[in-house]
Amino acid sequence: MILLGLDPSLSCTGWGVIRVEGSRLSHIANGQIKTDAKAPMAERLALLHGGIAEVIASHSPARAACEEVFVNENPKSTLKLAQARGCVLAACGAAGLAVNEHAARLVKKAVVGTGAADKRQVAAMIKVLLPGAKVAGSDAADALAVAIADAHLAPRS
Repeated sequence: MILLGLDPSLSCTGWGVIRVEGSRLSHIANGQIKTDAKAPMAERLALLHGGIAEVIASHSPARAACEEVFVNENPKSTLKLAQARGCVLAACGAAGLAVNEHAARLVKKAVVGTGAADKRQVAAMIKVLLPGAKVAGSDAADALAVAIADAHLAPRS
């Protein structure tokens, strides 16, 4: 089965695609979709939607997994994250993909062993779990972590 992991953000959405065969995981692709902070909101959201739609069309995942929204201290930041996440989920929905949602702490615990892991620790474990994968950046590493966690946590389909 091919899984798409997503780490949504308005500034840089990470995505990662893995293959799951029983308990064996292998890397297929990963990347980041960056938006220009000076661009109008509608343009940025359209870029995210289109970018994820392209990833789905290119890799034909069986399902997707996305990090849940966490509440920042700044309500404006939380709202922007929610809008970006909505675009990413809409792209999955438009492609007919089921999406599992996981809390960031649960993803970190599943991949690193502690829910308080930082981005550096997550990236290090991605290198161990997906040897040879060239990761596009920390947001892509986080997206791969979401896919890996989903492979372990979600019921098999």
